[in-house]
Amino acid sequence: MINVAVAGCGYWGPNLIRNLHSLSDCRVKSICDLSTDRLTHMKSLYPAVQTTCRYDDIINDPEIDAVVIATPVRFHFEMAKHSLKAGKHTFLEKPMASSVVQCEELIELADERNLTLMVGHTFLYSQPIQKIMEIINSGELGDIQYVSSRRLNLGLFQKDINVAWDLAPHDISIILYLMKEDPVSVNCQGKAHINRGIEDVTNITLNFNNGGFATIHSSWLDPNKVREMTFVGTKKMLLYDDIEPMEKIKIYDKRVTVPPHYDTFAEFHYSYHYGDVHVPHLQQKEPLKVECQHFLECIEKKTRPDSSGIEGLKVVQILEAASISLKNGGSRVEIPSRTAVRQSCAV
Repeated sequence: MINVAVAGCGYWGPNLIRNLHSLSDCRVKSICDLSTDRLTHMKSLYPAVQTTCRYDDIINDPEIDAVVIATPVRFHFEMAKHSLKAGKHTFLEKPMASSVVQCEELIELADERNLTLMVGHTFLYSQPIQKIMEIINSGELGDIQYVSSRRLNLGLFQKDINVAWDLAPHDISIILYLMKEDPVSVNCQGKAHINRGIEDVTNITLNFNNGGFATIHSSWLDPNKVREMTFVGTKKMLLYDDIEPMEKIKIYDKRVTVPPHYDTFAEFHYSYHYGDVHVPHLQQKEPLKVECQHFLECIEKKTRPDSSGIEGLKVVQILEAASISLKNGGSRVEIPSRTAVRQSCAV
């Protein structure tokens, strides 16, 4: 039985508590939040769980094996650092930290102490993303030429991070996971309409060595909630719509080809192929529950999580480069290789 404490009972924390509480090999021993009202509410739902407004109460509790941190990103680094130094396995919600330097320090701490460090890239544990990975690996789509992602809604406006840092981590983590390749550069443009200096609309372009690229449109200022990703391959195209209740994935047997040889313009014709649309069957599983179970299993088996500190660092590295590009009018910013970071199985 793994004793877990959850820090943060605001927007996402209660979902983590609910899923952890449902797992047989886990005991949610403590919940921490600055709001006594939130703690009172959580206590009414889980009477056996201890509550506290002091993070040190969790850190200093020798019975706590792991800490789950679901607070605003500006608190992630210090809270995770204290947790790891206290010898506790640590789960951080996305984004992992506010800078690459902070991420590297957390990875090193976890590695030195042989502790599990995991980042909450929840979509990697969802059935649609797992199915898309299976489809890509099968070669059904052919070579992926580009990925287009849109994550839009009205709010929730943040005060400490812009929309790219808030919403784009989902799309970036999915793209890195499915493409199995790190981008070499990034461009980012955006604008702040509501709060000065905090962009509420951004467009990110990721460029890859093989010539592929991905675009990510993030917005807090849109009338409709949109959660779409399009994967365009040389053979087929795939649409992933997370808003759809049942048909989240649609595979389109569509493509365009250019004739390999022609002597005159009159002989040149694009070849358009229009085929059927296929909707794969998906099992209904809550991604967050799968993610929480994976965290516990990695602790027990001493294995590296699918969304380890390394994956968290890569996302923050892209966001950091995107921020530089944003300040420079969308200019291309190179992303250096992180080969210096040792990828330990314990991280």
